Amino acid sequence: MHTEIFGRRDDADEEHGSTDPVGDLGHHRARDGSLGTPVGIDFDRPHAALAVGKRGYGKSYTLGVLVEETARTHGVAPVVVDPMGVFRGLAADADGDAVPARVVDEPAVSAGAIPPSRWPPLVGSDPDQPVGALVWHAAADAGTLSEMRAFVDDADAAADVRRAAANRLRRADEWDVFDPAGLDAGALAGGEATILDCSGLDDAPANAVVAGVAAALYDARVEHATAAGSTTTGARRIERLPWLFVDEAHVFFEGVAGASLRTILTRGRAPGVSLVTATQRPSALPSVAISQSDLRIVHRLTAGSDVRALTAADPTYVDADVAGRMPTAPGDALVVDDTAEAVRTVAVRERDTPHGGSSPRASAVAPPPLAASAGDATETDEYTGA
Repeated sequence: MHTEIFGRRDDADEEHGSTDPVGDLGHHRARDGSLGTPVGIDFDRPHAALAVGKRGYGKSYTLGVLVEETARTHGVAPVVVDPMGVFRGLAADADGDAVPARVVDEPAVSAGAIPPSRWPPLVGSDPDQPVGALVWHAAADAGTLSEMRAFVDDADAAADVRRAAANRLRRADEWDVFDPAGLDAGALAGGEATILDCSGLDDAPANAVVAGVAAALYDARVEHATAAGSTTTGARRIERLPWLFVDEAHVFFEGVAGASLRTILTRGRAPGVSLVTATQRPSALPSVAISQSDLRIVHRLTAGSDVRALTAADPTYVDADVAGRMPTAPGDALVVDDTAEAVRTVAVRERDTPHGGSSPRASAVAPPPLAASAGDATETDEYTGA
């Protein structure tokens, strides 16, 4: 049975061979609601993808399906930013083929992975003011957070400026996300899916982790590309193509991680770095996050601002606006494939690993046992009324 492959031209099999890696996404959804032919996702080339949808309609579930598929694919390295702790099930037992995955409970990166210009806003300082400028100079001069704090203590600056800068760096140290031996590209590109559990972090430290991880993956692939043909082995070079998955992406585009994510969106194709972002609020994303996505997976949206933000980037080959074709059932999605210039309605396949994104329900809590009344006494109940 023919499988339509999103992210790939129809003639790609003839050009590159039918064995190129493809992930199973699900099936076409026919007009009468029945399932049609299979659909897949191209994993042979780098892509920028965006998954959107209101709560409960499958956005994070679809992200989990894609991670399962990339984890089973040779030659790629999936990394998942999990701000809500819902992707831990990827490392559990799977139905069918195993999903190689690991969970990093306390992700940390090197302080040097954050560009010096991003340190002032990271710690809540204005880079054009004395405190922010001192933090910037400390980051540019030092490679670790302890060295940055020592630089500030010895700086030729007013006492109140040194004190304010020291307080900001001390708070950053208390986040426990900076470690000279933190995650680097080599640790993230081992072949299995790496889930970075950021659910215990506030927005600022979570942004620091994402900024460091995104920069490390991009820089390592750039170094690999520029060293092509060289007989030397770079410590930061990685062979596998990274796929970075970021849930609740609006939180990170709004923070210091935004610059690193934009770099992958606009320049990641050449070194081979893919980015898959997901959000309930496409209106909170920068326009580049939508316009640069060659794959858009659209679950149900109802907020007018979100629909308008998404449809503002409708390509010319969409014969009806996305809002008019948006699916209404959980698990169904409208896929806009800019590579093949096609729009399809699909039913996303079921997860092979447990999904942690569903909401808890009060009805699932067992009720307390009711005390027996006089009228409820049976032969085995002893009623001792007053």
